[in-house]
Amino acid sequence: MSSDIRSSTGEPVEGPFERHSYRVRFDGGNGFELAGIIDRPRERLTSEPLADAPVAVFSHCFTCSKDLKAIARISRRLAELGVAVLRFDMTGLGGSDGDFSRTHFTSNQADLKAAVQFAGTELGAVTGLIGHSFGGAASLAVASDEVARPHSLKAVVAIAAPSDTVHLANLLDRMNPKIQEDGIGEVEIGGRRWSIRREMLDDFRSHQLADQLPNIQSHVMAFHSPSDETVGYDHALRIASLISGEDDQPGCSVVTLAGADHLLIRHPGDAILVADTAAAFLNRHR
Repeated sequence: MSSDIRSSTGEPVEGPFERHSYRVRFDGGNGFELAGIIDRPRERLTSEPLADAPVAVFSHCFTCSKDLKAIARISRRLAELGVAVLRFDMTGLGGSDGDFSRTHFTSNQADLKAAVQFAGTELGAVTGLIGHSFGGAASLAVASDEVARPHSLKAVVAIAAPSDTVHLANLLDRMNPKIQEDGIGEVEIGGRRWSIRREMLDDFRSHQLADQLPNIQSHVMAFHSPSDETVGYDHALRIASLISGEDDQPGCSVVTLAGADHLLIRHPGDAILVADTAAAFLNRHR
């Protein structure tokens, strides 16, 4: 099974490994069953799973799913480059059970922890977390938690991730003030109507991600576009400024995706750049 990613010239880009993808379901962190897809590298000659491949768990953006085009492309490409990936739907989204309107940042982290536990059983010790947008914030938050983060974690890849959760609460509040006034209201995101509860905004505002980031001990790579109109480029710079490595050296590398949009669909080469660079990073820190 080969990747559907193509280069900016339209030519297929093939990795050294064969990709084997299959669907899974597992217990989430909020009492609901979650849907996921595993993209796993296999040796081309034998079709045997690649031994000792780094294992990463991929979290999607707010109201998105594991099937978002950029997430699917990056995950598939990572498998072709030797990284085993579990991408999954948070509670109430995609193929997962539950009520999205009753979720929040705390529940997102609980689902991510459950996904890490499942991936550890299915694929091996999780060495990397990958997150797009709000999923990047969840990945960074779990990586900063001394109790919750897997002991095997070595690397975090944040793609267009915010440096806080308060900005999303404020945005949703502006989109529909009835959320605060009445306790629930609808907003339109990605052409769909979503019910948002006041409890979600309260939870977003209760987290201080910036205070947690200095606790991260893993290597971090942040991909971000200066032209991202959803999450500003300053968020990537803030994340990098708050994470220190060994001997007080920078612990976060920022990769600038010039001209890219938030969902990485404008230019075909953006997903390839992210996947290829992330694969090298995840293989280096494992």
